[in-house]
This record gives sequence, structure tokens and C-alpha cells, in this order.
Amino acid sequence: MSHLKTTYRFALPDSRERVFDLKLDRDTAQLPPSTDPNPPAWTELPFHQCAGCPLDKEKTTHCPAAVHLASVIDGFSDLVSYDTVRVTVESEERAVVATLSAQQALASLMGLIMASSGCPRTANFRPMARFHLPFSNESETAYRVAAMYLVAQHFKARAGGTADLSLDNLDSVYHGMHAVNRGMAQRLRAASRQDAIVNAIVLLDVYSSLVPSAIHEILDEIKPAFAALLAEPS
Repeated sequence: MSHLKTTYRFALPDSRERVFDLKLDRDTAQLPPSTDPNPPAWTELPFHQCAGCPLDKEKTTHCPAAVHLASVIDGFSDLVSYDTVRVTVESEERAVVATLSAQQALASLMGLIMASSGCPRTANFRPMARFHLPFSNESETAYRVAAMYLVAQHFKARAGGTADLSLDNLDSVYHGMHAVNRGMAQRLRAASRQDAIVNAIVLLDVYSSLVPSAIHEILDEIKPAFAALLAEPS
């Protein structure tokens, strides 16, 4: 099995370093199942289970997203949301270095983990995990979301289905993500007093609420760059 490796290196204010190596399946953009034989109690599926979660506790004992996030909890006990951290994100193609708030840095890592964790509600975002862009701003996020959704519509049309080129059903994709973010925030509040960890999920939820509601306005701002592509062929 071929993997895509992404490494997050956190340089913390007290000079500690925290390193997270993620290996996603190159085809499915999914993390391998957790091998932790004793995951913490707050990762059990019924504990603050997300609204509308399709998983059955009789078949799935632990929330896949929570189990993968459990490793992030350790090592950030004294970190405050607005502490400044330096983060290096390394992939096969490039290294991205940024100095930003702890909650922004953790939101990027946790968003990648949740999308690739095996959670059926976050699986829609695996294409974005496959082509991960850390620390993207509002315009970049809207562009990537629209591109991901429209490529999916292209595949649907090629298979004989009806493509949603107007992004009308994009809200439904994010509706499930909003439920996951809320459920995960409840889990993390119970699991830890770490301010930065919980607020990272809150920040992700802000994006999950903002992007679908404002995507047309955000895309209109970058429309001038498409002038040549929109022009009638000569």
C-alpha cells in the first residue's frame, strides 16, 4: 500500500517540540486504523456521539475521529489559544513554515486528521486531505471547497448522473461536518482543559458555517482572474 506522509512539527513557546507523522493511503486519503489497545474513555462511540452519526456502537466501539485525535491531546496541556507557535508542515512536495496562534495551528492539524480518520461524516473532505494545504485563508478555502465539489460533480456526470454545477447541495456536505465539530467539541471539553485544543475545533466549525453560506460571494471576488477562461473562444 502506497502512502502520503505529512509531518507537523510544532515549536512551542517553552522550547519543546511536538511532532505528528500522518500516513494517508494514497488512493483513499484515509489514515490506517488506530492501533492503540486502550484508547481513552472519552473516545468511546456513545460518549457525546455526534447527532446523526451513522455508526452502531455494537459494531464500532470507538469514534474513529476521536481515537486519532487522542494523540494530539498529550503535550499541549499548558498551551493557550493565542500562544504563538512555529509550525513546519512537511510533505513529499514541499515544506510550509508558519508562525501563528496555537488554535490556528492545531485547527489545521486536527482538520486533516478528522477528514482522513475514517469517520463517515467527514469522508466528504478526504479529497482536501489528499491535497492538503495547511493554513489556507478564507479565499483559498472557498476555492478548494468549490473545486473539490465540482470535480465530484464531474465524476458524477461521467457516470451518467446529474451534476450540481450551482453548488446548491454543498450545504448538505457541511451540515454533517457541523454536527461532527459540535460533538467533538463536547468530547474534548470533557477530556481536557486545554484551551487551545477545544478552540481549534471551534475555529473549524466557524469555517464549516461560513464557507457554504458565503461561497458565492467569496468566489465572486476572485472571478476577475478567470476572465480569459470565461471569454468566448475566438
